[in-house]
Amino acid sequence: MNARFGMKRNVVLGVTALIAIAAGGVPAAALTDGSQGSSRHWGVITRNTIGSPVAALRDGPYGSFGVTGTAARPPYGRGSLGIEVADRSTSLTPPSEKASFGNEVDFNGKPVLGAQGLNQVGFHVFQTGENVSYGGPTNMPNVTFEINPNLTAAPATTYSSMVWLPPASPVTNRWSGYLDAATTGTWFLTGNAGTVTGCNLATPCTFPQLKSALNDGGAQPTIYTAAVGKGRDNMWIGAVDGLRINGTIYDFEADGVRTRRAT
Repeated sequence: MNARFGMKRNVVLGVTALIAIAAGGVPAAALTDGSQGSSRHWGVITRNTIGSPVAALRDGPYGSFGVTGTAARPPYGRGSLGIEVADRSTSLTPPSEKASFGNEVDFNGKPVLGAQGLNQVGFHVFQTGENVSYGGPTNMPNVTFEINPNLTAAPATTYSSMVWLPPASPVTNRWSGYLDAATTGTWFLTGNAGTVTGCNLATPCTFPQLKSALNDGGAQPTIYTAAVGKGRDNMWIGAVDGLRINGTIYDFEADGVRTRRAT
């Protein structure tokens, strides 16, 4: 499998999209910049990517066939982040791939806890029935924050991945509604931080439990990076859009990542 990473550029609004707007099929606000900003610091985090997965900004997906209404198109704009990982394609142990598409600049040094910390996280997903057959209903992409946990009980531990495992998507073969990481699914910490806090992959925690475990009286934990990813476990082919981190929604489009204020 050849790796296909990154962003298409200079994509213009086509005649088909204009016709759709005129016909009332697509809200014009969803296809125009409006009051959006942009972030140019998103891309494949190469050191966290294993094998040759796909993590590419793309148009669509639209569908599946026979699906109509808002679930038949990306929740924001025209595009999304397409992700494809295989389960047995490397010579490593485990043999599965890992994709990580994120931002190593904009979140660096920001707090995990407190009013200015992480309080709202989540996304929309395009899940398929095939993905469920590959790994069960919770075979889903994740959100990962690389952090310095700053634990009093483990002062030498300066790195851990803080990972959200979403619940099963309520729908397949179409776009889901917003999946809220602050209230659904579970979180865990990798490495020694997971062992010390008890929020590890074997015994994941709720979001409030994780934040409470990190708030152990010492220096406050801080963020290094933020990313959407998948692996290393089961094969998965789908898409993510509308990643929310606090008051900002990251709208994945074929020509880049746009930012919108959450309402």
